[in-house]
Amino acid sequence: MMPVPDPHPDVFDIEWPLRVADVDREGRLKFDAATRHIQDIGSDQLRELGFQETHPLWIVRRTMIDMIRPIEFQDILRLRRWCSGTSNRWCEMRVRIDGRKGGLIESEAFWININRETQGPARISDDFLEGLRRTTDVNRLRWKEYLSAGSREDADDIREFPTRVSDIDIFDHMNNAVYWSVIEDYLHHHPDLARYPLRVTIEHDAAVALGDKMEILSHTYPPGSTDKFGPELTDRTVTTLTYAVGDEAKAVAAIFNL
Repeated sequence: MMPVPDPHPDVFDIEWPLRVADVDREGRLKFDAATRHIQDIGSDQLRELGFQETHPLWIVRRTMIDMIRPIEFQDILRLRRWCSGTSNRWCEMRVRIDGRKGGLIESEAFWININRETQGPARISDDFLEGLRRTTDVNRLRWKEYLSAGSREDADDIREFPTRVSDIDIFDHMNNAVYWSVIEDYLHHHPDLARYPLRVTIEHDAAVALGDKMEILSHTYPPGSTDKFGPELTDRTVTTLTYAVGDEAKAVAAIFNL
């Protein structure tokens, strides 16, 4: 991922404490909690820049999180956020989370600006784009899928994951952070994967709504079994989780050690 351009006046820099609801039984900052922090610093930066009223709604298409070293309970988080790529309607935003005790999480997310009335992609204003581009030379950012859904026929396991009222956000679909609670659930049942540094990527294809019967299809690809993830990953195990409602794949996650 793009290194933090530090010091830089357009890197948003903030601190807050790690709280009880953010950590697992061993005191580690969870992936779903880290994702909420990544969302929250985005809201704080919008407010700081004065664009909260004109650009209030964003949806995430992909989030990549590298848990380099776990961040532990009672630590203080330093979060830095900056833009690593832009287009007229979307951008990629980097967030680095440092713990004072040496924990580190790196992330990059592909965010789409949404029109409040049409609920579709909307143009980012020129003055907003001007600020975003101060930390990147990438100004023709295009969407490219990294992941493909797994099938039911050859899944290692299929597990139901019910949606709850509390999972639904202002867009009337399951919030981004809830998808990451699936990751935590999977890692709990597969502790051999919880070795760091660990990269997890989730790509969203369609929304999950309240009442949908969502199932998680898991697939494991041992070293040397496939080149579908690119030549640089043929030497390691890659696990994918497909978030499916019926025959439709709503999202896909990939998990592997760096």
